[in-house]
Amino acid sequence: MSVRVLAAMSGGVDSSVAALLLKQQGYDVVGCSMHLYSCNRPASKSCCSAEDRLDARNVCEKIGIQFISLDYRSLFREKVIAPFIDEYQNGRTPSPCVLCNQHMKFRALLEEAEKHGAVAVATGHYARVEMRDGAYRLLRGADPKKDQSYFLFTLTQENLKKIYFPIGGLTKDEVRKIARDHGLPTSEKKESQEICFVPDNDYASFIESIRPSGIAGPGNFVGTDGKILGRHKGIHGYTVGQRRGLGFGVGARQYVVRIDPRTNEVVLGSGGDLLKREMTVGGVSWVDSKRIAQRAIEVQIRSTHAAAVATADPIGACQVKIRFEKPQRAVAPGQAAVFYSGDEVLGGGFID
Repeated sequence: MSVRVLAAMSGGVDSSVAALLLKQQGYDVVGCSMHLYSCNRPASKSCCSAEDRLDARNVCEKIGIQFISLDYRSLFREKVIAPFIDEYQNGRTPSPCVLCNQHMKFRALLEEAEKHGAVAVATGHYARVEMRDGAYRLLRGADPKKDQSYFLFTLTQENLKKIYFPIGGLTKDEVRKIARDHGLPTSEKKESQEICFVPDNDYASFIESIRPSGIAGPGNFVGTDGKILGRHKGIHGYTVGQRRGLGFGVGARQYVVRIDPRTNEVVLGSGGDLLKREMTVGGVSWVDSKRIAQRAIEVQIRSTHAAAVATADPIGACQVKIRFEKPQRAVAPGQAAVFYSGDEVLGGGFID
């Protein structure tokens, strides 16, 4: 009897090819789509739609595997959407994809896998898992342009032994070619560059529509010297490093350098004011707790950020102080900070 694997199917080309490769390798694959959020978005927008689940079903039919759909909307609202709104209303910049991976794909789906007699969950992430020196190592994907290891730092040794990333060693072009060669209906499907549950990437309007009662309302833009520069529409509409969309000009180019929820102020400054050499990171978890003694690491503070050399000093059970070798731009509280040693993910947390 072949080994059963539950394949997470988003309706995109990456997860489609991941399921296909597992089938070709002889696994008994069950394709699974999660109904996470009903946002009534146009079909041209790729995520969270009924069209995506239909695409996933069609791929499963094409490659000859079972398909199931799971309604996780309530759990998604609790574990991803509510914290997302909380963070913006508290003047922080959330990392919802990290929470989605942690709670939905690699907690809820791992539990679902057991119900279906599956030994593992597979996804279309561009990341890799290898066994080295008696422990599982989480590594960057082979395609540096598509690497998604940044969003996976919460995975543990117990998780990694039950997770497969079938396309982690491939490039996006190679994945597209496999999809075309096998006639998969998702082979030319475009990728979404947005947060899946936020229509048109308009975070402020989304928050206002879901939880208007928690919005502090308009306040002051102030300079780093405390001088009032103008009025903002609400701190939930801004993030550290933002330049566009401020709604006014004050001569020299200005950036959001800090957000203060206590005073309802958005602090503006120069590009130089965005540079920080130190930060604290909370909610820290380690892929392999036996390796946390390593001090010289590289730290990535955004999904598009080039990891920077730093040292890490524990200052609590789940908190570390990071000191960068060179100052880094736009260190945003709430964003994930992920610790690497070369291509290996050591762990990570959220910027305090």
